[in-house]
Amino acid sequence: MRVASGKAMEMLLYLKDFVKAGVKTMDLENACEEKIREVGNMKAAFKGYNGFPYCLCVSVNDEVVHGMPSERQLKENDIVSIDFGLLYEGYYGDVAMTYAVGGISKATRKLLEVTEKALYRGIDEAREGNRLYDISHAVQECVEGERFSVVREFVGHGIGRSLHEEPQVPNYGTKGTGLRLKAGMVLAIEPMVNMGKSEVYIKENGWTAATKDGSLSAHFEHTVAVTGDGPVILSRA
Repeated sequence: MRVASGKAMEMLLYLKDFVKAGVKTMDLENACEEKIREVGNMKAAFKGYNGFPYCLCVSVNDEVVHGMPSERQLKENDIVSIDFGLLYEGYYGDVAMTYAVGGISKATRKLLEVTEKALYRGIDEAREGNRLYDISHAVQECVEGERFSVVREFVGHGIGRSLHEEPQVPNYGTKGTGLRLKAGMVLAIEPMVNMGKSEVYIKENGWTAATKDGSLSAHFEHTVAVTGDGPVILSRA
């Protein structure tokens, strides 16, 4: 899982160089597919998953998750979230990052910074003996303390021999509740944070979730192991 997760993050860092004004989101997908072919011994986790047709989820601006690569061109001041998973020798890794396209406003920069900070606050609670919603509460407290909102319809998840396993890991919850965390559990922790209200809707393609109020949304994700020595981020490049 460390290999699958680490290589998935390497892909996101590789794709960062492609995130520029004028680039089509399908260009990111094509670059990803080409890189996977070069590596050869890994498989994109999302392609074909429940019928999803692409390797990447590419969500732009008000799109929260599950954006589909297309002929849409990135523009200056956009933000783009790239979500990617890999399958390696029967085990999965899952990661996401949100990138700025050129210069973005101070408020948008803060959205990205707070979302990433919330991810690490959640990771810090992924400790043996803690409760599951200690993670959720840490994320929620960080986000709402900065007057942003957490998406409630989509959550993090367990991960291992399947891409999505129990338990679900919400980005909101009551500290001290939920199942007891045990060494050996692996969780995909993934705050999805909106600049405006938390409500989302599904676009006509049946996949892409976007904010109802049209506000910007950011998404960061790591694959994290619970160990006796504290949380271990498996998705380090």
